Amino acid sequence: MTKVEYKHTHIAAKKKLGQNFLTDRNIPRKIVRESGIAPGDRVLEIGPGFGALSTAILEVMPSFTAVEKDHELAAFIRQEHPGIDLIEGDFLKVPLEPIADGGKIAVLGNIPYSITSPILFRLLDNRHLISSATLMMQHEVALRLAAEPGTKEYGILAVQMQAFCDVKYLFKVGRAVFKPRPEVDSAVIRMVPRAEDPVADSEGFRTFVRCAFRQRRKTLLNNLKDYYDTSEVKEETLKLRAEALTISELISLFSLLRPVSPADKR
Repeated sequence: MTKVEYKHTHIAAKKKLGQNFLTDRNIPRKIVRESGIAPGDRVLEIGPGFGALSTAILEVMPSFTAVEKDHELAAFIRQEHPGIDLIEGDFLKVPLEPIADGGKIAVLGNIPYSITSPILFRLLDNRHLISSATLMMQHEVALRLAAEPGTKEYGILAVQMQAFCDVKYLFKVGRAVFKPRPEVDSAVIRMVPRAEDPVADSEGFRTFVRCAFRQRRKTLLNNLKDYYDTSEVKEETLKLRAEALTISELISLFSLLRPVSPADKR
């Protein structure tokens, strides 16, 4: 079986898994340019597939690390790109510390639609190991990631990510450059973890954000009152919806709250 025949056969087999492979070489090169990677950087590619993005990365540096879960695709990458240090496994489970090796990793990838959120939160949880992440994903998710206050896209994902990372929407990628052709467009975003976390209790803040946005049409008071003591918060603030507050305002609000314990509710 030729390389082209192998690709077509395997693409058909993977269609049911929601995998979509790039066919336009200009897009991977643009992703690499926007990532800002340079020789000597520690680079990790998530899910190289048939190596469209891998090839563009190799034009910048002679070797890097990639994680591929699919056994056949991993074998394909080993054969076509022996310079890649390939880890066959699930990115959501692969330890990142050995890849960082005391430094920080620049992450790139065309990530599967079905596990975009788990991948984003894995990166967020390991932000101390990440220098940047340049990722292609479903267009709708990219808009939510980079959303501004007061818009319909602004919500839990935007606040949790933008609080800890500088998030930039880079460019849209039409569905016609993929095979099989998906039903939605894609987009590329770049995230750079902030030098310092804006809140000491990052997990507590993320819980607070989920609570504040849990029913978007309700006020902050209605969303928070059963879970937090809001007595230190101005009344006019509590009358607002969470989507009306900037991230810095939400961080300030969080600093004024105290979680309500079961004993407090009695």
